[in-house]
Amino acid sequence: MNPSDTSPVRILLADDHALVRRGVRLILDGEPDLRVVAEAGDGAEAIAMAREHPADLAVLDVAMPRMTGLQAARELSAHHPSLRILMLSMYDNEQYFFQSLKAGACGYVLKSVADRDLVAACRAAMRGEPFLYPGAVTALVRDYLDRARHGGEPPDRVLTAREEEVLKLVAEGHSSKDIADILVISVKTVQRHRANLLQKLGLRDRLQLTRYAIRAGLIEP
Repeated sequence: MNPSDTSPVRILLADDHALVRRGVRLILDGEPDLRVVAEAGDGAEAIAMAREHPADLAVLDVAMPRMTGLQAARELSAHHPSLRILMLSMYDNEQYFFQSLKAGACGYVLKSVADRDLVAACRAAMRGEPFLYPGAVTALVRDYLDRARHGGEPPDRVLTAREEEVLKLVAEGHSSKDIADILVISVKTVQRHRANLLQKLGLRDRLQLTRYAIRAGLIEP
């Protein structure tokens, strides 16, 4: 993302602690390509703000009163499918992390290192890439190994070998033209495979395909 030729990313920030919001806002507004356009004190307010203030990215605290960030993420994902979502949490907790992914979030940032990770996470989200802190990567790998160890069929079995190849390349960030060149097939065929992947897996975009590829063990987290 080049600040010189792109409008700033519009960010909706939700946290029930005003002091935390202030600190996070200082971090984000200090970057030329990021701008907080709305603040909320809980999940319900975040949903209302999303209707009033068009945003590209929502940064939501996991645990908030009245409606949690996880509940808000599910609602926002359903009603604003183009909105990217990052969860902000003080908890290095696998359960919260997996619930965040299920709720539609594309990243999980620990508050303790927000000054280091949050800006990078925002930019990754807007590129359609997942952002995982080191403990989350470990959790994903452990989850996959546990599934395999207990005889669960790896999720990639539902795909053909060619679909796996296309999925892996899509998740690695290659364009349709790149994939066509690598696999020596037409761009139209690549697009057909990609559409089939989305339909088969019940997913909607590259970010979700990447998440699936990580869980299926096709690419490294």
